[in-house]
This record gives sequence, C-alpha cells and structure tokens, in this order.
Amino acid sequence: MTENVRSLAPKASELLRLHQAPEILQVINVWDAISAKAVSEIPGATALATASHSIAASHGYPDGEEIPLDEMIDAVRRIAAATSLPVSADLEAGYGNPGETVRRAMGAGIVGANIEDQMRPLADAVAQMSSVVRAAEAEGIDFVLNARTDAFLKGKDQDPSAVLADAIERGRAFLDVGATTVFVPGLLDEATVTALVDGIGWNKVSVINVPGSLAPAALQALGVARISYGPWTQRVALTALADSAAELLAGGSLPAGTRALN
Repeated sequence: MTENVRSLAPKASELLRLHQAPEILQVINVWDAISAKAVSEIPGATALATASHSIAASHGYPDGEEIPLDEMIDAVRRIAAATSLPVSADLEAGYGNPGETVRRAMGAGIVGANIEDQMRPLADAVAQMSSVVRAAEAEGIDFVLNARTDAFLKGKDQDPSAVLADAIERGRAFLDVGATTVFVPGLLDEATVTALVDGIGWNKVSVINVPGSLAPAALQALGVARISYGPWTQRVALTALADSAAELLAGGSLPAGTRALN
C-alpha cells in the first residue's frame, strides 16, 4: 500500500460503515471543488459522490467516457482535496480497465466508485467488478464498490419481469465477487424497489432519485442502502443560474438571500 492510499483507510472504513448502517445514506452529487466544498459544509452531509455526466459537462464533453481519463482523475482529485468527507467517484464503465482506473482513483483520494455493467454479458460484467475488488484488496482499504447494472435503463422496451430478474441476477453476482452495494438506476416504483431488495438483499440496493422518485424515508423503510442524485444536482444549480441570468438581463436584481459559499 502506498503512503497516499494508506492515509485514506479511515475515510474508506467510514464510507463502508455509512453504507452498512441502518440509516439510509444520501450522497449529494458534485462536479468540482466548489460544489464539493459547498455541499460538505451543509449539516447532515456525511459523504459525497461525483457524477460523471456533470464532470464531463463542466469540461465541455458529453457523458459516456468522452472526457479523457486523465482529466476525470484530475477532476475527482480536486474534489477529494476540497472536502474532509469520504468521496465516491462515478467512473462509468472503468475506461476499459476498471481495476487500473480505480487504482488511479484511490491514488487521487477516492474511497468508493460506481462502475457500470452497461449490460455486457454477465461473465464479462462480473469480471469488471471483480477487477475493482482485487485492486482495492491490493491496496488494503475498505473501498466501496457501488456496482451498477443498467438493466432498467437499457430494458425499457423489454418485459418488465425479465428486466427485474436480470437486475437481480446481476446484482447477486456482483455482491458475490465483493461489491458493497448494487446500483440500479431508473425511475422505480414501490413494487419494483421492494422486489429488488427482496431479490438482492436488505441494505444492499442503491438507487438514484429523480423527479417523481420515492421519498428517502419511504426508500429507507423498503430497505434501500443509498440514494444519489446523478446529474440532477448540477441541473438544479444551472437552472438557478439561468433563471437569475434571465432576471438580471431583464433589468432585475440578484436573488435575496444569495450566500457566499466559497
């Protein structure tokens, strides 16, 4: 273990504890150092997560590993340095080498990651997740792998029961090779969340909340471990910016209550 990664051990253990605690973990997604600093100073914030879509957009790239890996690693390094909280990074599908990408992320101060299966053949997806677990084991820290399955995102035109069964099969397989939680993004209703928790495990399912999603208290009652918000937090910020710009250009003034967060 390098000295840099050794120093991350307490943060990694804390992030793992937060995922295993009975209280649901909410991670607010950030995309740069100032958004990380602003969120980490809010009472109740216990960990942060990056959003690949938001980081890519802030650098002028579309989502989907279009931002070069070096730029992504530099971005998450700056975010991790801006907060004392543990940070989990969205590393998409791992840029062709998930284990090495996660090793580099750990060197940048990251103690957890999302890795997408992109609905690759199950054996290939399991190998992806296993490589991340092995990389973390080699460094000797309690790295949190939030293994993502795109079953619902890519299965919108398929039989819902088959999509659900696929998500559960993949989730169980990812847990079997050492993933901490299974991330199932999508607009999920109560029956679907209940089935996922029953099939994958209590306190093992991670979801994204989007407009129309179940409330955190309801998700906790159903046995969900973690909620994140993906690119929606950046969209909230950009909506506020656009609305303020429109108001100013129309002769108005800055919103009352605007605070200095830097």
